[in-house]
Formats: sequence, C-alpha cells, structure tokens
Amino acid sequence: MGFEEILKEVGGFGRFQIRNVMLLALPRLLLPLNFLLPIFIAAVPTHHCALPAQEPLNNLTLETAWLEAYLPRELDGSFSSCYRYLYPHPLSNTSQVEREDQIVPCPEGWTYDQSQFYSTIATEWDLVCEWKGLNRAISTFFFIGVLVGAVIFGYLSDRFGRRPLLLVAYMSTLALGLVSTISVSYVMFVITRSLTGVALAGFTIIVLPLELEWLDVEHRTMAGVLGSTFWSGGVMLLALVGYLIRDWRWLVLAVTLPCALGIISLWWVPESARWLMTQNRIKEAEFYLHRCAVLNGRPQAREKLSTEALSLVAEREKIVRRPSYLDLFRTPRLRHISLCCMVVWFGVNFSYYGLSLDLSGLGLNLYQIQLLFGAVEVPSKMIVYLSIRYAGRRFTEVGALLGTALTVGTSLLLPSGVVAWKLVLGVAGKGFSEAAFTTAYLFTSELYPTVLRQTGLGLTALVGRLGGSLAPLATLLEGTWSSLPKVTYGGIALLASATALLLPETRHAKLPETIQDVEEKRTLPKAQEEEMHMKVLQD
Repeated sequence: MGFEEILKEVGGFGRFQIRNVMLLALPRLLLPLNFLLPIFIAAVPTHHCALPAQEPLNNLTLETAWLEAYLPRELDGSFSSCYRYLYPHPLSNTSQVEREDQIVPCPEGWTYDQSQFYSTIATEWDLVCEWKGLNRAISTFFFIGVLVGAVIFGYLSDRFGRRPLLLVAYMSTLALGLVSTISVSYVMFVITRSLTGVALAGFTIIVLPLELEWLDVEHRTMAGVLGSTFWSGGVMLLALVGYLIRDWRWLVLAVTLPCALGIISLWWVPESARWLMTQNRIKEAEFYLHRCAVLNGRPQAREKLSTEALSLVAEREKIVRRPSYLDLFRTPRLRHISLCCMVVWFGVNFSYYGLSLDLSGLGLNLYQIQLLFGAVEVPSKMIVYLSIRYAGRRFTEVGALLGTALTVGTSLLLPSGVVAWKLVLGVAGKGFSEAAFTTAYLFTSELYPTVLRQTGLGLTALVGRLGGSLAPLATLLEGTWSSLPKVTYGGIALLASATALLLPETRHAKLPETIQDVEEKRTLPKAQEEEMHMKVLQD
C-alpha cells in the first residue's frame, strides 16, 4: 500500500481539504499585493523642475506663461520634466538658440502633480530623470530577494517541514513590512523590501505543495486552479487599495498587516503527511491522517491506519539522506525535467511581470488598467481548468506561452493611434501570461517527486524570479528602441513555449514519491487511466 491508497481511505477530497485550501488563500492574496505593489508606490506623477517662488496665479494663461518662461518644450510639445532655463526669458525678446544655451538640469529639485498620488517613493527621494533607473530597480531588488528566498525556503521546507517554514514566512514578512514603512532613505527601503521578498518566497514555495500533497489525483487540478483564483483576487484588490490609499507608507502598511491573521490561521493548517512519512515521523503523520478521516466523515478508516501499517508504508517513502539541489541533476530524467522547467519558469515570469508592470500606452488610468488586468485573470483560470483536464498540462502551458508571444507581437504591428485594439491585445496578453503562470505551478509540482518537490520548486522559482527581476529593467531598453522591451517579452515567451514541448505530460498520473518513480515514468495502469478518463467526461 502506498500513500495514494492511504489518502483514498481517509478521503482525498472532503471538508479537510476544502478547509486547507481556504486557510491557504490568505498567502495567495498577499503575494500579488506585494509583488505588484511598485505599480503604485513607485509611480512617477507628472513633474517638472522646481521654479522660483511666485505669487499665486489664478489665471491659467498667466501660469502657462510662467512655465513657458522657465521650461523648454519636448518634441511632442509638452513641457520638459528634467530641464529648465537657467534664467526666465520672454519668448519675444530671446532667440531659440540663446535659450537652448541656457538649458540646465533641475538645480532645485522637482515639483510633482499630487492630483493622483499624495506620495510615492519617486516623489519622496526624487527618483526621476537621471535617477529613474533607481526607481525601476526597486522591483529588481525585490525579486532578487524572492530569488534568494526560493532557494532558502525550498531547501529548508524539505528538511524541516512545510508548516514551520510557513510560520517563518508570515512572521518575517510582517516584521520587515513594518520596518519598510518607516524607511528614512532609499537604501534602507531597498534593503527592507529585498528582505521582504526573501520572506514572501516562502509563500510561493510552500503553499501549493501543502495543498497538493493532501489531494487525490482527481481533484488536484480543480483545487490548484481554485487556489490560484485568489491571486487574481489579490490583483484586483490591489487596484482598490491603491485607489483608496495614495500615500506609499500607508499602502505598504495596508498590505503587510494581514500577515498577523495568517499567523493565527496556522493553528488549523496541517503538516504534509506525505512529507512526514518520507521523514519516518509516523506518529505525527498518523495524527494528521486521523484528523483528516474524522473531518471527512470516515472515522472507520482510523482502524486501518495503525502505527505498524503506516510504518510499512513509510519504509518505501523515507529518504536515506537529505535532498540537495544536486539531486535534481543526478539522474537523466530528473536532469531533463529540471533544465526544461528552468527555461519555462524564466519565460513565464519575465513575460508576466514585464506585461504586469508596464501599463503605459493602453488608454486608461492606472487603477482602471490594474482592475482590468486582474479581472481578465479569472476567465483565464477557468479556461486553464478545462484545458488541463481535457487537453493536458503540457499543451496548456505551450499554448498559453505561445498566445502571450503572439498578442505582444501583434500589438507592436498596430499604428500608435489604434489605442482600443492595443488595449484589447494588452488585456489578452495579460490573460495568456497568467494562464501560463497558473499552469506552470501545477505542472511543476506534478513533475517532481515528494522527496524533492520543494527543492525542485525552489530551483525553478529561483530561475523564475531571476526573470521577474530582469523584467522591470527591460523598460530601460526604450532608450535604444521604444518597442524593444515588448519584443523581448514576446521573444522569451516564444522560447519558453518551445521548451515546454519537451516536458512529459502528467495528466492522470500519480504524484511521484521517490526519484525512482520519476525515472521509471510511473503512471496509472492503462485500464485505470481509461476508467478515470471516462469518469472525468461524465463529470
């Protein structure tokens, strides 16, 4: 008897699993609130050089004349954001050549439009013009922290368990988020946000496996897609919270405080019985399995789950030595899976965060686009749910990445005046990229064995976050060619799509529990697979 048979005895999907999914909804909400937070806290409002003090001007014509006297015009006719004339010059008395000789960078700082944002880190520390790279680097530093955290939490959660490390992630995120709100300098904010990224990586690595390892084969897909809809809820919630809170310090505080609720909720979150048995911790696994049986209305199953019976199962499950990242490359099939997943995750993250953080040129304000981008993820996930059930994980991943590349490429071919179609393609591209993200988590979790699942997710998430950290910097390529950032997003998504074709399909497959299971390509017997497929069609 293996763990799948044990799970069938206690109930592979019931009140116990539903409660577990709901308890783990909070970290899924918190992730987009933090990952996409720079859209609002690092926003750059309209600005121009600070000008000499003047009497209040109620007449718009007089105010424009004052700006005209001090600010040069850009090629599109707007006032310059980064330069001013050293001395005011009436247009009628000064030639254009003389005026251009006296253009200088802003010597006294900048004046910002506060109609949309009361305060952002860009206005707090003047991260504009020649310093705009530092503003965009905030997301890069944050994702580098997530990258490092993925390695740490992936390794430690395989050694010490999912539940204790989830507590560490909650407490660290809460403490570091609170410190971020009182940052007195750009350097202090960068350090605290990077460390917050390290802590939040624990959510990305732990939550999905902690759900999947309590679910049977038939319900993994539904629970995975259902759980991921909470991410989309967080994306839309960020638009609302950002609209209501226009000061960056209070906004950071608002997305941090819910971690306190998460710490309390851990009282009811179970440890993975699969993982406990691989560690030969039979008594603890027995405790959680008995609790699962009772909640699922199967108390009679407790009689079959004696310590002796579980010990026999654990003999097959337990590991001889601690897992390491080298284990992901020691055997041929695991090496192939790991290399392909690294490319896919890099492409998924790079395209998703590139499109999510670049909201310009779509014809709507920041809050409307953010809400629309969050709303399109919900039907996208529903399509993913149907696709991975009937077409498979690999086909869905390939199609979603290919759709991302095609929509981005098509939008580049449209003339600049066709804003409506650019908006439609931008929203569609965001939907495809989210579909790729949703599928990647489920697909990767099913490819790795239990003894290396957290380690494998840690490695792929590490490479993925590398893609996420580089995505914000891609916008700096606009200086070379305005369309180059989007060409990069689409091109890398296309490469990831081709790589996903090389991965094995996992539909109807049992979760592998050991490295040997992966190398032997263990799947359900053909007759059982056909029986399950018929059941799915009947549902």
